[in-house]
Amino acid sequence: MADAEQQRRRANIRFKGRWALPHLRRAARRLELRAVGLLPEQFSGEEGARAALAVGAPLIIALTTGQPALGWAVFAAFWTCLCDGPGPHAMRRRTLGLFVLIGTVLAFAGSWGASAGMEAALAVGPALVFVAILAGAAFSLDSLLGTLLAVVAVVAVGFPHPTPAAAAQSLTFLAGGSWAFLLINLVWRIDPRASLDRNAGAVIARLFDMAADLASIGDRGHRDAQWHSEHAEHRRAVRMSMERLRTVLARHPADARRYHNALRATEIIFGALVALDHAYIHRLGPTIERAATARAFATALLGVRLSLRGDVSQKDLLRRGIERLDRTAEHLTDDLMIGCVLALKNALRVLENPEQSNEALAAPPHQIAPNWKDRMRGALRLGLRQAAGVIGVYYIAIIFQLGYPYWATMALIVCLQGGARVTWARSLERIFGSLLGGFLALALLSVTQHPVILCVLAILLASVTISLRVVNYSIFVVVLTMLFIIVTDMMHPGSGVAAARVVDNLLGSIAALLAVLVLWPDFGPPLHTLIVKGQEANRSYLESVTAGRPVLDVRTAQRAAGLASIDVEVALHDLSGLRYRRNRLNENDQSALREMRNLAGEAAAAWHRRLAKDHVT
Repeated sequence: MADAEQQRRRANIRFKGRWALPHLRRAARRLELRAVGLLPEQFSGEEGARAALAVGAPLIIALTTGQPALGWAVFAAFWTCLCDGPGPHAMRRRTLGLFVLIGTVLAFAGSWGASAGMEAALAVGPALVFVAILAGAAFSLDSLLGTLLAVVAVVAVGFPHPTPAAAAQSLTFLAGGSWAFLLINLVWRIDPRASLDRNAGAVIARLFDMAADLASIGDRGHRDAQWHSEHAEHRRAVRMSMERLRTVLARHPADARRYHNALRATEIIFGALVALDHAYIHRLGPTIERAATARAFATALLGVRLSLRGDVSQKDLLRRGIERLDRTAEHLTDDLMIGCVLALKNALRVLENPEQSNEALAAPPHQIAPNWKDRMRGALRLGLRQAAGVIGVYYIAIIFQLGYPYWATMALIVCLQGGARVTWARSLERIFGSLLGGFLALALLSVTQHPVILCVLAILLASVTISLRVVNYSIFVVVLTMLFIIVTDMMHPGSGVAAARVVDNLLGSIAALLAVLVLWPDFGPPLHTLIVKGQEANRSYLESVTAGRPVLDVRTAQRAAGLASIDVEVALHDLSGLRYRRNRLNENDQSALREMRNLAGEAAAAWHRRLAKDHVT
């Protein structure tokens, strides 16, 4: 036992530090539980550098010529960079082209329509927001296009001009957007697989965290043997990262074979780790065999990470990993541990041989994207919600004579993007980020008003904003707030810009929350319903294994059970789940929740015992 403990400690020292940001990922697992995303692996410095050039060029031209109206070229370039989502070049060209062209029309229509007075703005602003949301849904599977078009519309309404000036404003937007379009698609093209690399790497990193934590347990009890606030955190984190990879993969053609194989492999590895996790919780099998299996997983995942980078020797690396697993399996006697090691070998074979079509390695089918009618139905509801919220914000802006009401409507649009849970979390992040960003921008402006220094700061902030846009929304809002305040202060000098930004974001965030609570409120299914659904899904998974059903059916049931379990765990910490934490679950729900969690582990364990027995026979 002493030798085993010494080996475990050496393994932990070896594993730690091989991946950057382990503490950030640990924080991410806790924040993700409460609908707050923190994805440190999604940082993209190259996209940030490109955004700095896209924003910096029109900003320098505007400052050197003394033409504040050219600020619209700055914002257009920034929004175009923000609109550039993951996907192949053809899809990105189409999306960005639509954004620039439709945005140019909205920039003119909003400015010219609002020139008749505030009453006209009350009608034009909501109408254009509604049209923008529908247009985005009609042309793109991603809601980002519609959201940014709606932002262009409300900002244009905030700059009312007669026909000649409105036309000049829209042409300025066209120039800035076209410059960014050319930069992104011709001058500085970034490999479209970069997002796939980041997401695949994030899945592997989270699988490694799970394996390494299991390897560190030794003969101590697993903390998930009793319920706690972060129960099943690794399972939830891995599954969510897998779904993010699946979403990005859906944007790419089928020839992205390496990443489809990576997804298939991680599904297999994750199922084995769930079984191993269950073994640790219930102390199944010899302790030394559990520890050896967990260390084998952590070591293999390091090799998988290297293979995903496309190293020349990736096949040799994977082959050595398979040989190492064969040596490990020779010392195992427990069927569950043997099955887990066999599953890990199967996963490595998927990565080693892209042409492999063995049914035992098959992955469940991808989720089918919603059809056009369903997408438009959701866009119709979202457009009406946002249009109603814009009317409310404009009305309050008239009463209190807010100086920059379009900032409030921008906050409303970006926060109001889903059900109550998402809107609640995003609104809080927006308020927090605006407060901190406003104070920081105010401090910077109090120290210096030198245009060169502010210009350099704005370019740096634009770069950081784009680099962090997927990492964390709160940090993104902090930097974005500073950027908009500094650019606005340079283009349209005036007092109270920072305070106005904070107040307007507060107003828009609250309006978004009220809109989602009043108009078609969507809190999701009750917790009890989710627990019952999770029980049924995991029981179906277990029955599919014990009944000897085909492998593809088992894997399909496995994924359905995993998603159902995550829905339950997240709902416990949802906005509607506050009352459950205060009053506790009733005895029946507590019992059902424990059963659901145990069924998930039993099903995974049964599947890997079946793998071991099938291998022997």
